[in-house]
Amino acid sequence: MTMIEIKRPQELARLRRLALAAQGLLQAQPYGRGLAGARKAIKHIGYVQIDSISVVERAHHHVLRSRVPKFRPAMTNQMLLDGDIFEYWAHAAAILPIADFRFSLPYKHAIKSGQTHWYKTRDKKLMGELLARIRSDGPIRSRDLETNTTKRTGWWDWKPAKKALEQLYMEGDLMVSNRVGFQKTYDLTERVLPSQVNSQMPSIEEFAEQIVDQQLRCHGFASIKGLTYQRRNSQLRKAVKTLVNERLAQRTLEQVLVSSGEVFILKAGALECSLPRLNNRMLILSPFDNSVIQRDRLKALFQYDYQLECYVPAAKRQYGYFCLPLLYRDEFIGRMDCKAHRNISRLEIKSLHLEQHNFDEELVISAFVDAIKQFCQFQQCDSVSLTRAHPQHLTQRLHYALKPLG
Repeated sequence: MTMIEIKRPQELARLRRLALAAQGLLQAQPYGRGLAGARKAIKHIGYVQIDSISVVERAHHHVLRSRVPKFRPAMTNQMLLDGDIFEYWAHAAAILPIADFRFSLPYKHAIKSGQTHWYKTRDKKLMGELLARIRSDGPIRSRDLETNTTKRTGWWDWKPAKKALEQLYMEGDLMVSNRVGFQKTYDLTERVLPSQVNSQMPSIEEFAEQIVDQQLRCHGFASIKGLTYQRRNSQLRKAVKTLVNERLAQRTLEQVLVSSGEVFILKAGALECSLPRLNNRMLILSPFDNSVIQRDRLKALFQYDYQLECYVPAAKRQYGYFCLPLLYRDEFIGRMDCKAHRNISRLEIKSLHLEQHNFDEELVISAFVDAIKQFCQFQQCDSVSLTRAHPQHLTQRLHYALKPLG
């Protein structure tokens, strides 16, 4: 099995472009616009992580907006209602293409059979009562379980009922049929799942093939570890490794070695394929964006050391509570800690940190201002304020460039 060594800067740059193009981050509208574009985007990138942090527009909307012009947050729920997507667990809570539904079944089966646990203990009696109620009375909202403590009667106790509802969802008896903000509506899977969707349990070989094909499609290349990112199923990891070795032997896949020592797998000839041209565009990405969520890969490929600091004690934060990665051309060149004050329609940039780079500063500032204009529209903000910037000498120039938006 041959190994391609990535030694020269232009070779690494090509690898980066392959990764970004596969993620839909180089072209202005690789999947189209609006709802139709969002449908194509989720099919291609495979999942979008759901997150509850709301200092700016939530992650699952942000990820799609970064790739789909004219995307609006309401379109996510529209896709759910239309049966284009479903909610379940990937490496975290996520929305996934409905065509991939059957590949959620092994994890559901593992939880239901007790091979793995969502909660350590299950209240099967309460789960049965909840299922019976939904079957007879129709869908139930998560907030329907939030009753006042003094008014509880019988099994209608919020915490146990909520746990039972989530257990039924994770076991596959229920699906999310609707969502308003972070309030979910659950219904029986047989009533939510479109009839044409394949719901047959995949073999371990089929599952491995789906993972390898999907990861190479949406990332361009992947490490063996990255192919099964956050999946603890040892049998699946073994099947993926076996499949990769078979394809390497058949020379339909090849390996590349980068300077960090990381080995990536990619389709044979992928490095010679034509790629979109770079332009002087900046993207403000979500911390949960598919392109940055695998931090080891991000560091190996882009030399970008990123940590989400909202989980770090305030005194130990280096950049801020919720820093957003900044992608310029084919490099991650900084991060921005900001908050959307929706009551006054103002985007507050608490801290902007630009790292050392070889780009023209005027072009970078211009690209940043253009990105902020679009970001403000997405946040439904009509003004911007900047508290501080690094390096410090850029502060005055940034204040001047952002003044028309102030």
